[in-house]
Amino acid sequence: MLVDLSHTIGDGTVTYKGLPAIRICDYLSREASRANYEDGAEFQIGKIEMVSNTGTYVDVPFHRFAEGKDLAAMALERFVGLPALVIHDERELATADVAGKAVLFHTGWAKHWGTPQYFDDHPFVSEQAAVMLRDRGARLVGIDSHNIDDTRTRNRRPVHTTLLAAEIPIVEHLCGLELLPDRGFTFTAVPPKLAGVGTFPVRAFATVS
Repeated sequence: MLVDLSHTIGDGTVTYKGLPAIRICDYLSREASRANYEDGAEFQIGKIEMVSNTGTYVDVPFHRFAEGKDLAAMALERFVGLPALVIHDERELATADVAGKAVLFHTGWAKHWGTPQYFDDHPFVSEQAAVMLRDRGARLVGIDSHNIDDTRTRNRRPVHTTLLAAEIPIVEHLCGLELLPDRGFTFTAVPPKLAGVGTFPVRAFATVS
């Protein structure tokens, strides 16, 4: 069974407070395309204007570090079919086996997606937890919240810094984690192969046997 863990992105969606909304429109409409074809054929070519931090997205080292790997440099194995587990409370990390796994933090904050409340006082992961995840060999870390770091202050973003320095991808703005078992599934979230970009939307999903 496949479980979709991504938010729908539509025209006007605002993902991160202070960043512009995505704009989706026709570059070539179906009506306009008819002049190019015969026998009633028509096509639509869409145009999208957005910042890379839109919808459910993955961060890779280049997002934080100028010399870090960009999306094109990251191996597909870092995003596909990862054994995964859901964490509801950081205290669970004391006994959880995270080595080689995608660790997904279920905070329940996704219920506020699309509302002003989503942006403020959101749950986040502590620096101590990030260090533990790094040291214990986590493969990827995700969260169903506005940011994996505390955004209330202009700090150094310790979770991004810790994980991305170790080339551990971060997936933010997940949803649907309440539909998953705590263990026994795989996680996939593949971005396009873009050079010079450190963040981009993904279609994140779980495969539950």
